[in-house]
Amino acid sequence: MSETFDLILRGGEVVNHAGRGMADVGVRAGRIVTVGDLRRAHAGEVFDARGLTVMPGVIDSQVHFREPGLEWKEDLATGSECAVMGGVTAVFEMPNTEPTTTDPEALADKLRRADGRMHCDHAFYVGGTHENARFLGELERLPGCCGVKVFMGASTGTLLVKDDAGVAEVLAHIRRRGTFHSEDEYRLAERRPLARTGDWTSHPEVRDAQSAIQSTERLVRLARAAGKRIHVLHVTTAEEIEFLSHHRDVASVELTPQHLTLEAPEAYERMKGLAQMNPPIREARHRAGLWRGIADGVADVLGSDHAPHTLEEKARPYPASPSGMPGVQTLLAVMLTHVAAGRLTLERLVDLTSHGPQRVFGIAGKGRMMEGWDADFTVVDLKAERTLRHADMKTRSAWTPFDGLQTKGWPVATIIRGRVVMREDEILGPAAGRPVRFQETLAA
Repeated sequence: MSETFDLILRGGEVVNHAGRGMADVGVRAGRIVTVGDLRRAHAGEVFDARGLTVMPGVIDSQVHFREPGLEWKEDLATGSECAVMGGVTAVFEMPNTEPTTTDPEALADKLRRADGRMHCDHAFYVGGTHENARFLGELERLPGCCGVKVFMGASTGTLLVKDDAGVAEVLAHIRRRGTFHSEDEYRLAERRPLARTGDWTSHPEVRDAQSAIQSTERLVRLARAAGKRIHVLHVTTAEEIEFLSHHRDVASVELTPQHLTLEAPEAYERMKGLAQMNPPIREARHRAGLWRGIADGVADVLGSDHAPHTLEEKARPYPASPSGMPGVQTLLAVMLTHVAAGRLTLERLVDLTSHGPQRVFGIAGKGRMMEGWDADFTVVDLKAERTLRHADMKTRSAWTPFDGLQTKGWPVATIIRGRVVMREDEILGPAAGRPVRFQETLAA
């Protein structure tokens, strides 16, 4: 008697921890049951994956969806639409909203807002501050929390922890891996007068490479003294890659498609405020250093740092223009284009977008295509050629820094816990995202 499944993905190329090969995937009750030859099996739904490639669901561990308080830029619903349109099955959302996510009530409010409105699975960071440092060991264990996020630079108000004593206090109280925006606020303050009004090419001069390098060196020293694990977000310099390669025991590393693709000063000359983000897009030698970080295994994770602002806000003359750009919808298409160009293998891309986030954050039951784990899949057409355009972006801000980019490789379906959520550029059914679970807090 043949087996019966709820869903079979049939006839596709599968990419997982075992490599690449032709296989079917059987799903039952939202979980993966088997990967193999299921030609004789039956299912309530069959997804024809012939000519397509089935990857573990892409996880974007750095997004800013702006809710509550900044919903004219983005909200949890529209941000999650961007995610599933781009093949992303789960996101981790940042705490710099209004109010900030720094206490149990704010975290619970975000989870309530997400329920029935977010199309993808999700978790939220708690912001580490001077004021809440002693409570972080409790906050990081709350359901739906992916960990503690600290801004050493580039933020304002209580979310800015620029001093060594403050960072050490945060590290003293956390047990999970801490996540850090690493720029030295003291050096940034000294260099702000270097900003040239209306000249975005001065942005990487104000926030120079040394601002990032000396902050990351400080951070690693403090983490090692505390005996704690850290995750360094959006690394942008060749020197940081070299330095962090010697500190893999305490530090994991995130890169972004923007820093791997765009280049200064050309990006600023062409796009002006649309190229502005923190840390900045840097010159070619730093971009080459980031690619070495991928080739040498230093990079653990790719995050989009999706941080939208309106076109009107971005049109303000520098430095009045805000930093940040959309990215969750384009993360996979941009990186598949790099795969097509031979800059990394598809297996390495899967490691950076699925296996890596699972390892770094200790995600429970997601990030790998294996028996018993959530049936999260990103199905791509490696031969599809598309042009990224502002008009096709789901983000409320209605633009992309990659407008006009010719891509090769495209997400054609997003499947979350066995449910097809996006297919052929169309979102299907109601929003049904759930909170992500983590190995270190399963009993929380």
